[in-house]
Amino acid sequence: MQYDFLANWFEYLNDDCDYTRWSQYFIDGLARLKAGKRGLELGCGSGAFCRALAKEGYTMSGADISAPMLTKAVELAQSEGLNISFIQADARSFQVMEKYDFLLSPNDCYNYLPQSALKKAFARAAKALKKGGIFWFDVSSPCKLREKVADNIFADDREEVCYLSFNRLHSDCVEMDVTLFVKEQDGRFTRYDENHTQFIHEERELHTALEEAGFCVLAVEGHLGEDPTKSDRLNFICQRA
Repeated sequence: MQYDFLANWFEYLNDDCDYTRWSQYFIDGLARLKAGKRGLELGCGSGAFCRALAKEGYTMSGADISAPMLTKAVELAQSEGLNISFIQADARSFQVMEKYDFLLSPNDCYNYLPQSALKKAFARAAKALKKGGIFWFDVSSPCKLREKVADNIFADDREEVCYLSFNRLHSDCVEMDVTLFVKEQDGRFTRYDENHTQFIHEERELHTALEEAGFCVLAVEGHLGEDPTKSDRLNFICQRA
């Protein structure tokens, strides 16, 4: 299962992505949009963005399909004294009891869904939002997946853990064979293997699926507001009709 073993190391291995600056990008944008204070992060992983927004006075909930990721999210939130509720949910089928002011889904959640599932997943997002609510998600760009990630090898060798990813391009996705070597207390390393698949989504296809699900696309931005034509990440900032 994806993230069964990577969950404990995800934020540690992604310490170069500058979560503080990335979170502030959302905080500033949500304030500018007057999005309200009650939010759900879908595909929350270990909860980095949930924690950052909660510290800024937002009432946050987090949802993810991975139970190990949610276990880590609860642990980290509790360690920082934050009251965040977490639920296990699939973006294609989740249901919530309340309506949120905004739904945030950063860091490739929808790249894990095939094109055929997008409309249904976006419809679920719409049902979770109040009328006029903000839906803000990102995807890795087609250029990034095809030209930078695919048919490449990534490695991160640290004292406690070694991360390897061997990536292959298919017609509509990139398959990633991930291996972790984790140092145990006795000094030996234990190997863990996972297989990840990220689907390539073209911008026009996302626009169509969003509109069919009842969203108006307010803007498309690159990472942290960059020019989307030059960015590895595309942010879709949408509003429920």
